[in-house]
Amino acid sequence: MDQVRFVVSDAVWAKVALLLPGKATDPGATGKDNRLFLEAVLWRVRTGAPWRDLPNKFGRWNSVFQRFRRWVRAGVFKRLFQQVSDKSDFEYALIYGTIVSAHQKASDAKGGTQHQAIGRSRGGLTTKFVALVDALGNLVRFVLLPGQRHDSIGVPPLIEDIAFGALLGERAFDADWLRADLDARGAAAVIPPKGNRKAAISFDRDMYRWRHLIENTFAKLKEFRAVATRYDKTDASYDATVHLAAAVIASR
Repeated sequence: MDQVRFVVSDAVWAKVALLLPGKATDPGATGKDNRLFLEAVLWRVRTGAPWRDLPNKFGRWNSVFQRFRRWVRAGVFKRLFQQVSDKSDFEYALIYGTIVSAHQKASDAKGGTQHQAIGRSRGGLTTKFVALVDALGNLVRFVLLPGQRHDSIGVPPLIEDIAFGALLGERAFDADWLRADLDARGAAAVIPPKGNRKAAISFDRDMYRWRHLIENTFAKLKEFRAVATRYDKTDASYDATVHLAAAVIASR
């Protein structure tokens, strides 16, 4: 029998078991061994391997994949993340964007890459991953964009309906509309000004050093190979991959 390293400890499973569909108390059919299925998906998220290479211990790879897709369509992984990470500290918030390379196998989804948050940048086929974290470095939200899109495009949905004392971001987020929005909220903009600004704009340099918190968040997420490199053809599947990795991190 294949020997595989499991990710879900008893402590983590105790936190997430009742949040998953297919329990005996749920209407409809009862799911077969939710814990083993979750481990199967996490094996693939952790290794970045093709679904076809799923170890036999987890059952038929296509059955696992089809169940994964059903959960993706139902939004299970996003809800799981939201339910295990519902306590955020918004003394301040941090925003950051990074480029994720898309594997060539991720580029042939039906409808073309333009509909799947994959574009072309200097790194080739890429996805832009823009995230918001709280003052403790906990992931709150993220958006996926084609790689050539500007980081600032992802900001509005990330900060909508969230009150925070300050927003920390890199120079890429220096935009008049964002500074005006933060000013209207009564939140400080801890964002270095771009070099082409005619008028000097001050910012809290000491607070800006806390930017390492969001860099640490991305470092933890990218320990999962299917997050660090995008292998999923659809943006919905990659979104689910990130949410599952983030849920495991939040549950530890």
